Amino acid sequence: MRTTDVHFIGNESGPRAFAAMAHYRSKREQFRRYLEKTGVLDSLTNVLVALYEETEKPSNALEYPFVSNRDQSSHASVSFIKHQLGVAGPEGDEVDSLRLELNDLQQKYDALAEENKELRGRLLRYEPAQDEGNR
Repeated sequence: MRTTDVHFIGNESGPRAFAAMAHYRSKREQFRRYLEKTGVLDSLTNVLVALYEETEKPSNALEYPFVSNRDQSSHASVSFIKHQLGVAGPEGDEVDSLRLELNDLQQKYDALAEENKELRGRLLRYEPAQDEGNR
């Protein structure tokens, strides 16, 4: 079956079927122009060409782990197609920087939480005395 074939329920023919087919072709052409205008067709073509040029074809390109040559660490592994489309996420150096920042902020948080706990304990020692004096 070609992509231009349209299947109708029943044995419709004549002007009604022709109009439905013309409408379908028009919608399809509009969508094709939209994909072309927005660069989707070029991006997909580039991904497919890159996949074609791979010496070792993945069994599933959507889930196939792709590791860039620059960063062989395991956390840089993304799908081949995501990598080709440029939606692979942050680079290895940026990830390392963000992890260090997260670790630093976690340590600061833990220190502040401990200080908060200590200050609340001190405050509770003085508040009950103030409450009894006000009664």
